[in-house]
Amino acid sequence: MYWTLELASHLEDAPWPATRDELIDYAIRSGSPLEVIENLQAMEDEGETYEVIDDIWPDYPRKDDFLFNEDEY
Repeated sequence: MYWTLELASHLEDAPWPATRDELIDYAIRSGSPLEVIENLQAMEDEGETYEVIDDIWPDYPRKDDFLFNEDEY
């Protein structure tokens, strides 16, 4: 299982919080690439609920991770 920014971005608008099965269903319905669905299927299903995408991929970058000044635009 591997995540990239492009793959994880397909789950940004998922209905958080969600279980693994709910995320798989969302990925299928939203037309996510097969790699996203395979990554979700590879996760252990212990019935836990994921609150945010960081619970799945802790390295997922947020706006705060980028250096830019919004006042300049």
